[in-house]
Parts: sequence; structure tokens; C-alpha cells
Amino acid sequence: MTTPRAIPSITILLVLLSMASGFVSAAAEKNQVLSTDQQSQVTAISANSETSIIKPPLPHRLSPWQMFVDADLVVKFVIVLLSVASLMTWTIAIAKQRELKQLDQTLGQQTASISSATQLSDISQSEVLRTGIGNALLASVQQELKLASADADKDGVKERALSRISRLEAAAARQMSMGTGLLASIGSTSPFIGLFGTVWGIMNAFIGISESKTTNLAVVAPGIAEALLATAMGLVAAIPAVVIYNYFSRRISASRARVSDLSAILMQLLSRDLDQRAAAGSNQP
Repeated sequence: MTTPRAIPSITILLVLLSMASGFVSAAAEKNQVLSTDQQSQVTAISANSETSIIKPPLPHRLSPWQMFVDADLVVKFVIVLLSVASLMTWTIAIAKQRELKQLDQTLGQQTASISSATQLSDISQSEVLRTGIGNALLASVQQELKLASADADKDGVKERALSRISRLEAAAARQMSMGTGLLASIGSTSPFIGLFGTVWGIMNAFIGISESKTTNLAVVAPGIAEALLATAMGLVAAIPAVVIYNYFSRRISASRARVSDLSAILMQLLSRDLDQRAAAGSNQP
């Protein structure tokens, strides 16, 4: 039988035991929470590592020059060829513009200088007609008039002079058109050359997709961009060539019309000289 003095001791012992058990359970729960957090961190780290392994590195920032450097050898050749074609287009444009501008000025001055003349002798010593197409036309007409006899048929003389003038006009037209044929060729073939480079580049891009076994856009985009650069260069070379060709076609047509006007005036002077010669011959006894 328990004595009354032992009851307080037992009570104190039970209280201490309950407090100890509470501390132990709290520590266990804390350890469990810590282990759960650590497991979550480990899981997140492993997931991130797997993602970093699976995810391919992003490509460098693309630029036209970098795309050209990284392109296939065939695509590079196509781009270089189209760049040379574009350079030739602008070179022809600058040279032909200066040539036609100078020719139009010369033809305008020569036409104005002979428009008020009454016979070929009035313009034979003209300073303006000493150069250019006007000099050649005047020389041919004077040569035919010199070779014709006093009683020669006027129609025959004019026909021969017109034949000479026609050949000179054709030669002048060929000179004015020189280089425009190349513009037409560049304008018509450049898009197809660029398309060939694009097809070749996309074919290599698909081969790279099959080798890398991924369809990630970051992987396939550079190859496709390099291929499309060839198409862009084809358009850059073709569009100016077509526009410049059409512009010079109109300019050349206008210049040929000026040459025809100059030839017509010279033929009128030749016909007037022939009439004067025939009148002078009929007046002689």
C-alpha cells in the first residue's frame, strides 16, 4: 500500500515522463519535416539537372553575316554569286546613266544647231557636229552627195544616203543597249538561283534534324534562316535589275528617237541640196 508521502513523488514522476515524451515526439516531427524538405530539394535539383541535360543550348544571336559564315558551302557560293550580280547591276546602272545623259545632251545640242540650217554647207564647219553620232551622220550624207554626179537621180542618192544613215542608227542603238542584256539576265535568273540555294539549305537543315533527333525550333531555326538568306539575296539582286532594265529601255527608246530626228533633218538638207543642184544644172545652157 502506497503511503501518502509517495503520492506526490509519483505524480511528479508522471509529469516529468509526459513532458519528456512530448519533447521526443516534437523532435521526431521536426526531423521528419526536415527530411521531407531535403527530399523535395533533392528532387528539384535532379529535375533541374535532367532538364539542363535534355534542353539544348540556345544558339547565338543570328545576323546576316553570321548566317553566311555558318552556311553550307553551296549556299555560300550562291550568296557570293548573287552579291556579284547585284554589284554588276549597280555598276552598269551608274555607267549607263552617265553615258545616256551625255548622249542626250549631245544630241540636243546637235539637233538645235542644224534645225535652222538651209543646206549642208551651212553646218559642215559646225563645232557641235565634230563629235558624236551627229558627226558620223553628217559625214555619211556629205560623202554620198559628193559621190553623186550632177545628173544623178535624186531618189537614188537619197536612198543610198538613207541606207548609210540606217546602218549608223543601228550601230548607235547597239552601243546604247550595251549592258542592258546582262541586266535582263540577272533580273530573270537571280530568283531561281536564290531558290536553289534555299532548297539546298533546307535539305541540309532536315538532315541536321534527323541526326540530332530533335525538332526543337532553337536547333533547326539557324539552318532554315541560312537557307532563306539565299532567297533574300536573289530578290535583292533581281528586283533592282528588272527596274533598272525597264528604266533604261525607256531612256534608250527616247535617245533613238533623238537620233532619228537628227537623221531626218540631215535628209531634208540633203534633199534641198539635190534640188538646188538640179535647178542649177537645168539653168545651164
